[in-house]
Amino acid sequence: MELKIDSKSSALVVIDLQKGIAKMDRKTEPYSAEEVIKNAAILAEKFREVGAPVVLVHVGSIDGKDMLNPVTEQKNPWGSNPRPSDWFEFVDELKKTDKDIIITKRQWGAFHGTELDLQLRRRKISTIVLCGISTNIGVETTAREAYQHGYNQFFAIDAMTSQSKEEHEATEKFILPRIGVIRKTSDLLKMIT
Repeated sequence: MELKIDSKSSALVVIDLQKGIAKMDRKTEPYSAEEVIKNAAILAEKFREVGAPVVLVHVGSIDGKDMLNPVTEQKNPWGSNPRPSDWFEFVDELKKTDKDIIITKRQWGAFHGTELDLQLRRRKISTIVLCGISTNIGVETTAREAYQHGYNQFFAIDAMTSQSKEEHEATEKFILPRIGVIRKTSDLLKMIT
């Protein structure tokens, strides 16, 4: 069966490609943040061109008290230090438009506690193409939530990355194939109708 992405019932969902995450001075693997941003921007341009929704998701806070703060073995990588004023802004390369759907999340996944599902269903979206940073955190959590909400999913594997190759590959190998279809950006572009 030839797989297609119907632009009338599909949306691109981009996770956490915001300046404070995607432009941090840290190593990402197996793809650089620049590669991920470039591929996500190409997908966003294509979705806009065919009239399909582009959903830009970022993690944000009103006062810091609305974010998850459970007891964990590892510290929050951002700590309690003040963030730069542009930390929550989307990277310029995405070329955010007034027609894009903007979702602000307060946790890893983009569905819990947000209006993402509502916005997709009102537009009769049944399929999402997912990308962003980090593969094993924001992207994987959102993918699991989307699966539980009944969405078909395509994963732009070269438009996502993690802090380590092992983290990215574990999600790619063990989680994503169970809940959707993995393809490179170039292949996904050919599948959009």
